[in-house]
Amino acid sequence: MEEVKKTEEETIDKLLTDDYEEPKKNKKNKKRKSKKTKKRTIIISLSILILLIVLSFLIVFFIPKIKLNGSKVIILKYGEHYKEEGCSASYLGKDITNKVWYEGVVDETKLGKYTIKCKVRKNNFVVSKERIVEVVDKEAPVIELTGDIERYVCPNSDYVEEGYIATDNFDGDLTTKVDVKTLEEGIRYTVLDSSGNKQEIIRKLIKEDKTAPEITLKNGESITHILGNKFNEPGYTAIDNCDEDLSSKVKIEGSVDINTIGTYTLTYTVSDTAGNASKKERKVNVQKAYTKVSSNLSCGTAGTIYLTFDDGPNDSYTPKILDVLKKYGVKATFFVTAKGSDSLIKREYDEGHAIGVHTWTHEYSQIYASSDAFWSDFNKVQARIKRITGQETKIFRFPGGSSNTVSKVPMSQLANEASSKGYTYFDWNVSSGDSGGTTNPDTEFKNVKNGLSKSKGNVILMHDIKEHTMKAIENIVKYGLDNGYSFKVLDSTVTCRHATKR
Repeated sequence: MEEVKKTEEETIDKLLTDDYEEPKKNKKNKKRKSKKTKKRTIIISLSILILLIVLSFLIVFFIPKIKLNGSKVIILKYGEHYKEEGCSASYLGKDITNKVWYEGVVDETKLGKYTIKCKVRKNNFVVSKERIVEVVDKEAPVIELTGDIERYVCPNSDYVEEGYIATDNFDGDLTTKVDVKTLEEGIRYTVLDSSGNKQEIIRKLIKEDKTAPEITLKNGESITHILGNKFNEPGYTAIDNCDEDLSSKVKIEGSVDINTIGTYTLTYTVSDTAGNASKKERKVNVQKAYTKVSSNLSCGTAGTIYLTFDDGPNDSYTPKILDVLKKYGVKATFFVTAKGSDSLIKREYDEGHAIGVHTWTHEYSQIYASSDAFWSDFNKVQARIKRITGQETKIFRFPGGSSNTVSKVPMSQLANEASSKGYTYFDWNVSSGDSGGTTNPDTEFKNVKNGLSKSKGNVILMHDIKEHTMKAIENIVKYGLDNGYSFKVLDSTVTCRHATKR
């Protein structure tokens, strides 16, 4: 018994230590079991893996496919229009692009990154692709200089800034942000926009006087002098950019023979300290005195209306005025300019209306600068009339009338010259007020009605470039016809003139 007990105790001790070894039979059984367990585990793992692969394939196979058209990342310049290139989608080889929808927008007016998602759904599967659109400002500001980029500066003076503006496509006005710095070669203007884009420009300053003085002749470069009268120099000024007033340095060459009719040339010259010289010439036309023209406002046959229209033709209003005149069988006189269609002057002529010269430019400072300037302007309109109608006209109306005081040439001189050339000019004795007195057609009609008289001829001043005149003309014509007036065109047998002021 004691031996058995001892054996049991030794066995327990061995189990509690690493030195214990199972009986050989039990060891073999355990190894056998371990191999079976491992084999089973491997089989199960492989089965699961195969199942997962199959499921993955099936999932991938039955999930719709989507693809971005174009780049995944697009850099869009600020101010450019963004156009989405879209996506294409397919399912089991079939195109389903028409089922694609988009999420996200691009604000082209704001800098930043924007995400556009294109998505498609099939069999409860939703797939998507993303596109990043970045709106950036890569454009530099623009600096515009007032004056030339190369500027000559008087040698002993500083440059006076002429001005500049700076604008940016994103930030707008950046003028106050411009940094201005004086360098040896000139003035440097630099500006940065909020995106860091830089613009720089240099105005080159050249310390040299290249500008000649400017001579201004008082009363113009062509004047009229009356035969036998003492000639007094009208005067002049000479102003220089560096030397300022050089009027006292002006030299005059030439003379005027006040006792002989003719044209004389006076030459005015001046130089500044840098040697820049200027020259101007004045033509002095010595002529006999012209007789002032007295007024004669009988204006043709008593009880007759002479409708006259200045400043046309006008493509909008003249045709409607002509329609009214044609409707009532009434003739009028049109004093034409460079404006309007040739076809309207042709229609006026073909329908029996009188065509007269008015003015090419209607710019008083040009027309009345000299006798030559007036007749040059006149001849341009005459040439137009002849080209259109085949005939020259012998009638005209002075711009502003013969009594105007803006002309540098005495209006009596131009009136006398017109007579010597075989032309007849016409003023008026009834004003419609359409050139500034009123824009109301009813008021214009009343002005004409109140100005009419059976005891005189009635030359009415109107303008076919005025909408209110176009609206008033039918009432004027109807009133004249209803009250026993006859209508005629102007010709050289009619005298209707204001008194010339000088």
